[in-house]
Amino acid sequence: MQTNVVSSPLADVACDWLILPVTQSGEFPANVAELDEALDGRLARLREAGDLTGKAGETIEIRDALESGPLRILTVGLGEPARLSRAGIYKSFMAAVRKISTRAYDHVAAAVPAVDAIDRDRLAETVALALQVGCVGQGLYRSEPERFPFQRISVASGDDAAGIRTVVERGAVVGEAVNLARELINRHAGEIYPETFAQRAQQLATEYGLGCEILDEPQLEQEKMRALLAVGRGSVRRPRVVVLEHRGAPDSKEVWGLCGKGVTFDSGGLSLKTNDGMKSMKADMSGAAAVLGTMTALARLKSPVNAIGVMGLVENMPDADSFKLGDVLTARNGVTIEVMNTDAEGRLVLADVLAYTVDRGATKLIDLATLTGACVVALGEEVAGAFSNDQPWCDAVLQAAGRAGEDLWQMPMFDSYAEQLKSEVADCKNVGTRWGGAITAAKFLQKFVGSTPWVHLDIAGPAFSDSSKPHQEGGGSGVMVRTLVELASNGA
Repeated sequence: MQTNVVSSPLADVACDWLILPVTQSGEFPANVAELDEALDGRLARLREAGDLTGKAGETIEIRDALESGPLRILTVGLGEPARLSRAGIYKSFMAAVRKISTRAYDHVAAAVPAVDAIDRDRLAETVALALQVGCVGQGLYRSEPERFPFQRISVASGDDAAGIRTVVERGAVVGEAVNLARELINRHAGEIYPETFAQRAQQLATEYGLGCEILDEPQLEQEKMRALLAVGRGSVRRPRVVVLEHRGAPDSKEVWGLCGKGVTFDSGGLSLKTNDGMKSMKADMSGAAAVLGTMTALARLKSPVNAIGVMGLVENMPDADSFKLGDVLTARNGVTIEVMNTDAEGRLVLADVLAYTVDRGATKLIDLATLTGACVVALGEEVAGAFSNDQPWCDAVLQAAGRAGEDLWQMPMFDSYAEQLKSEVADCKNVGTRWGGAITAAKFLQKFVGSTPWVHLDIAGPAFSDSSKPHQEGGGSGVMVRTLVELASNGA
């Protein structure tokens, strides 16, 4: 998708559609007022008639706009000026882009909102991001698509285009990283499994200049990743671990470890899921997809951090050789685990991945996983949970999420929760009781990070949606890619 920045008056922007943001109250900003004059006051008349209210997400189509400028205009409401946020503006632009992209158009432009309370660069980046993400759908296998990516997108700055070109390009890169994660999640499990995911990662690493290492079964056995290997035993799709490296700060000794749960399909194993519980389990590799998307963005943006992206890839299936309830597994760091539920497999994968990443020299850790339904019960489907052993590191991640416009909420990590994991025959069990399940899962993971500052992101709620909303396509969301790139770019 070709990305451009234009500084000419809005009435002169030749495009198929111009997305025009308006607030719920206040005068039109100068560039919108100038466009309204070219439209013979049509916007003012719509507002006076009560049709153009500016309420958040509200859209109005003007299909016969200007012959020599935008052929069509779509106004989109941002809401009250005093309550504007980057997250709200992103949702409004996403709603507008999704409204337009139900048909194929070559060139779509969008005006940067005139919002004094939010930095112009962030606004321009948000617009570019929405233009990239909103027009890409989940219908990868439909013979007649319902959503059509734009060929060209332009961000109309209203003044000197050179001043925002870098941030617009950054927004486009982040949008492409989000779409990469979404695509991998939306592809079915017969197409995306450990080996093919690893092949895709290798291709992207070569394209963007990332270091890449792929560990196969003999290497995983040599690395003592026996908890991860146990999860994959029942599948004909053999496990892999992908390690990507970005060295953006060669003079720094700090290395971030980004770890992703990559269960490419989760049947539950012998603790078999129900039919309904299994329908979206192609998305159980959303954490690994987010890590892969993030690593490509870090490389393309030359982010000033050192990062290792480690993705544990398995398929959890029932078979005569599947791991069983009562089995005792020995993780890479020597911790023994009594298996009480084979459907609590993601934490077993991450146990070895986290320990391995620490041994690879990571000085700070973040893991991403669709880990527990309990987190969805606690926080709903649009909010991810954060769990940590280090408050300053957690604060940095929470602040990055706030800047990126993604919803993240910190959960408690009291030591009493770990009591549920005590085993009579091993160092720990892989599940506790049903109460506080998201927290006991995090306490389990904590056993494999040692003293390394660590944040666990449970993305089970927002990673995948069964249905679409005005501002969001159903299917994979690519959640937390924006946050991690923001953290690397501005929170290093």
